[in-house]
Formats: sequence, structure tokens, C-alpha cells
Amino acid sequence: MHELDYTGKVVLVVGGSSGIGNGIAQAFRSKGASVHVSGTRAASTDYRSEEGSDLEGLHYAQLDLADDGALDSFVPAFERLDVLVLAQGTVIYKRGEFVMSGFRKVMEINLMSLMACCTKFHEMLRVSSGSLIIVSSTAAYHSTKGNPAYNASKTGAVGLTRTMGQAWAEDGIRVNGIAPGLVDSKLTRVTTNNPKRLEGALQRIPLKRLGTPADMAGAALFLASPLASYIVGQTIVVDGGFIL
Repeated sequence: MHELDYTGKVVLVVGGSSGIGNGIAQAFRSKGASVHVSGTRAASTDYRSEEGSDLEGLHYAQLDLADDGALDSFVPAFERLDVLVLAQGTVIYKRGEFVMSGFRKVMEINLMSLMACCTKFHEMLRVSSGSLIIVSSTAAYHSTKGNPAYNASKTGAVGLTRTMGQAWAEDGIRVNGIAPGLVDSKLTRVTTNNPKRLEGALQRIPLKRLGTPADMAGAALFLASPLASYIVGQTIVVDGGFIL
């Protein structure tokens, strides 16, 4: 079997309805996996391709992690799970994260819900000796002046990846992470839709282009594969050289 062949494997991408999560989900599907994704909207038909959503061939379920009891009552449509990718995330611009209600909302989704999902699917991953991948951000490695909660949550996600990697290795679960740089998605529109900001950002990226969800997916396919069998607790920076 080829190391990147996921035929017969079951993958869940939380936050896989659009953006980076969606790119990762489609990459696993292209390698033969049965891929389930969750998003906040009621049905897959509520997503449009111009928003960066391609739900073709994916199994969709609604899971709004901002809703307190949603995860507890969530009944997965699969009996086993080989790979769990946590790609949920939000951000509030215009100084909204300097207000405690905004700060809490972002922390809840970007960090607290990671641990909640880990706990929810731990047993399934233990049974399959599975792989868990946490999507953080290069924001974990530098300041982001207007977004304290986004920064704190993504920094926390890198620490969580390290610690869960250590804690769950004894259960046969490999936990690793990906820290995307500037990827063209709805969360980064504030930069990508502003020509001046975009130009400034591109000047700081050695590869001189934005990342794509497919760029992030390559790292995810690697981390969940036997090629990465001795990698635990690491967060791979996938940013075109942005933070160098």
C-alpha cells in the first residue's frame, strides 16, 4: 500500500465546510478516504463555492461549537475514526477581541472547543490507533496587534498539540499540528481584499504568493500517514517562509 493511500480510512474534519478545513477534507477524499465534515450551517446546500466550499463527495453534519450542548449531543454518522482534523476557527476584527465578550467567543471556538473535540473522539482514535491534527496558525509565533484572542487561542493550540501529543502517545494516538501562514480564505479577506495590505503581505513571503488550502492539505496528508510515524506533538509551519 502506498503511504498516502487512505482507502478504507475514515476521516472527520471539524470545520471542514470551507477554507483550510475544506481543502484538507477534499485531499483525504482524493486519496480514497471516507470523509466527514462539520460546519455551522444547517445543511451542505447552505454553502456556496464562491465562499471556498466544495462539499462534493463529503458527508456533511451540522456542528456549531459556539452552542454549549452541541458537541455533547452530536451523534457521529460513523462507527470508527482513523483521522481527526480540528480546523474550526473564528476571528473578530475592528477591535472586537478587546471586549471580553468577543475575547471569550474567539477563545471558546479556537481553543476550548479543541479540547472538547479531543475528549469527544478520544476513544474512537484509541481503538484505531489514529491520528489527530490540530490546525493553529503562524500567529502563534508573532504578535497580531488587532487580535489578542485569536493570537492567544492559536498560541494555546500549539501548546495543546505538544501536551496532547505526549499524553496520548501511550494510547497509540499521534497528535500533531499545522500552523498555516497567510492562506486565501474567508478569515483572511480583510487582508486579501485590500490591495495595499495584500501587497505588503506578499513582500514578506519569500515564495511571493498566498498559501492555498491545498498547500495545507499536503502537510495534513503527511502527518496522518505512516511517513510521519515517529512524529509526535509537533506543529509544522506551512507559510511559504512568512515568519523566517
